[in-house]
Amino acid sequence: MGKQTIEIREAIRQALDEEMARDPRVFIMGEEVAEYNGAYKVTKGLLDKYGPMRVVDTPIAELGFAGIGVGAAMCGLRPVIEFMSFNFSFVGCDQIISNAIKMHYMSGNRFSVPIVFRGPNGAAAQVSSQHSHCVEALYANLPGLIVVAPSNAYDAKGLLKSAIRSHNPVLFLENELSYGEKMEIPTEEYLVPLGKAHIVQEGKHLTLISHSRMVNLCKEAAAEVAKKGISVEIIDLRTIKPLDIATLADSVRKTHHAVLVEEGHLFSGICAEVGFELMEHCFDFLDAPIVRVCQRETPMPYSKVMEKETMPTKERIVQAINEVLR
Repeated sequence: MGKQTIEIREAIRQALDEEMARDPRVFIMGEEVAEYNGAYKVTKGLLDKYGPMRVVDTPIAELGFAGIGVGAAMCGLRPVIEFMSFNFSFVGCDQIISNAIKMHYMSGNRFSVPIVFRGPNGAAAQVSSQHSHCVEALYANLPGLIVVAPSNAYDAKGLLKSAIRSHNPVLFLENELSYGEKMEIPTEEYLVPLGKAHIVQEGKHLTLISHSRMVNLCKEAAAEVAKKGISVEIIDLRTIKPLDIATLADSVRKTHHAVLVEEGHLFSGICAEVGFELMEHCFDFLDAPIVRVCQRETPMPYSKVMEKETMPTKERIVQAINEVLR
C-alpha cells in the first residue's frame, strides 16, 4: 500500500475529489468554494475539474444555501455544504434543525436528506467571541443528526468519505488551526466508519477522552505524566454522535479512572454527556470521580493571554490527571 504525507486540508480535498469522481450526485456549495478555491484552500482545483454546476459559489447567505442544499438532498443529490466557519451556521441553523434532521421523520420515511455540512469549528487564533464557538454540544442535542469531529488527516479523509455516503445529515467539524497539520496516510482509497472511537494509545492507569484538536493536547499531557510512570490510555471520539460508549466503557473498566477534555464549554457540553454515560455503565469500576477539562464559562476573549487562559491547556490536563490519581 502506498503512503503520502499530507496536511489535513489536503486529506479533506482528496475525500471530496474522490467522492465527486465516484458519484455525480455529489456537489459542493458555499462561500468562496469555487473561484477562490475555498477560504482555507480545501476546495482548491475542484472548480477547474468539475465545473460551476458542481462547485457552486454562493452569496453570504447561509440560510439560503443551506436550504438549497436540503432541497437538493431531498430530490436525490448529495450536497456538501461548506460554512466558512461553523459560527456562521447559526444564521442557517433553522434549515439544519427544522428541515434537514427532521424531514425523514416528518415525511414518514419518504424523504431522506443525505447532506454534509462541513467547515471549521471552534476557536482559531485571536478571532474573538463571534468566531470561536464550539457547536458540537448544541447540535448533538438534536435527534437525526450525525456529528463528526476528526483530529488528524487519516480520520478526516476516511470519515468525510463515509459522511458523504451516509443517507443521513452529517455535521463534519474541522478546525482552522489544524488544517496545516501533516500525517502519513494511504494513497489507496479507504473509509473510516462513523460511530467508532479510536484508541490512540493504550494505558493502564487512566483513560483520557477527547476529540478534534484537543486530542493533540492530550497526547502532550500523557507524555508529560509518563515521565512519572503514569500510563494513560487516550481515546479519540472521532464521531460524537452516535457515541461509541462501548469502547469508552471498556477502557474505563480497565483503568478505573477518567479525565474528559473538550474545547467547548463545561455546562451541558460533550464531556457532560460522556461523563454521565460512563457513570451509567462503569459506576462500580470508578475509583475516583471523573474530572472534566473544558473552556471556561466566558465568551472567547480577543487578548492572546486571556484566550490561552480560557482554553484547555496541557498544564490543565496534567493537573486533572494528577487530581484524579492522587
